[in-house]
Amino acid sequence: MKTILALALASIILFPTLTTKAHARPRPDRISVSYVPPKDPTHQAIYERLRAVRFLEQLKEFLSPFRLPRRLHMKMEGCNGDANAEYDDDVITICYEYIDEIWKTVPAETTEAGVTPIDALVGPVFDTCLHEFAHALFDMLQIPVLGREEDAADQVAAYIALQLGRDEARRHIGGTAHAFLTEAKAATTPPTLEQFANEHGTPAQRFYNVLCIAYGADPEFFGGMVAKGYLPKTRAENCAAEYKQAAFAFNRLLGPHIDQRLASKVLKKSWLPEPTRRVPRRGGPKPQ
Repeated sequence: MKTILALALASIILFPTLTTKAHARPRPDRISVSYVPPKDPTHQAIYERLRAVRFLEQLKEFLSPFRLPRRLHMKMEGCNGDANAEYDDDVITICYEYIDEIWKTVPAETTEAGVTPIDALVGPVFDTCLHEFAHALFDMLQIPVLGREEDAADQVAAYIALQLGRDEARRHIGGTAHAFLTEAKAATTPPTLEQFANEHGTPAQRFYNVLCIAYGADPEFFGGMVAKGYLPKTRAENCAAEYKQAAFAFNRLLGPHIDQRLASKVLKKSWLPEPTRRVPRRGGPKPQ
C-alpha cells in the first residue's frame, strides 16, 4: 500500500509539468530565431548573408499564423560537416553546411525549365525549413500521421508553399524541384538496395512528388510540367486527387491551429526575392 501511495504522489509531483507543456494554451507568433556564429570560417559569408537579408526573421513572420502550445526555436548553426537540417525537442536547426551544399548547385543562368539562380537557392532552402516545421507541427500539436512522416512533411511543406501567390508558388516549386533533380542526376553509380531503406524518399521520387502536388493544385497554371515532359502523363492523371487528399488532411488536422485573420495578412505579402536578383558568388560581397 505504501508503494502504491508513493507512486501516486510521485505522479502528482512529476506529471503536471509534462501535462502543462503538452496542453498549454496555443497562440500564434510563438517562434524565436537565432544565427549561431559558425565554427568553420568558410561559412562566415553564409552567416553574414542570411543575417543581412533577415532570412529567419522573415520565415518567423511567414509562419506566425500557426498557433503553437509552446515556443518553437529556429536557428542556423554549423553542424560539424553534416549538410543537414532537423527538428528535435522544439528546435529546428538548419546547418550552414546544407546551405553551402545547395549554393554549390545554383546555375549560373536561368535553366531551360525557367528556374532562375535565386530561385534555385531560395526554393529548396525555404522548402527544407517548411519540411522541418511540419515535423514540429506533428510533434507539438500531436497530429496523427498515417504513413511515413517524411512523406507527410514533404506534403505539408509543398501545400503551404502553394498558398503563396501564383507566381511565387511556381517559382518556389521550380526551385525545389531543381534541387531534387540535381541531386538525383548527381548520382554516378546505380542506387544500392540500402538507399531505399532511408526514411526519406529518393531525390527522384521527391522531385516527381513536388511536381505532382503542384500540378494537382492547378493543372492549367502548372500544365507546362506535363507538356514539356517533366511530369509523366501517367502520374499527372492522379495528381488532382493527390492534391485534394493533402488539402483535406491539412485543413482537417492543421487548419484549426491557424489564426485565419493573421494568415490572410501574411499571404497578401510577397516573400521571395525578385527573380532577377543576382546570386553572389560564394565568398563574395554581401547582398545589398
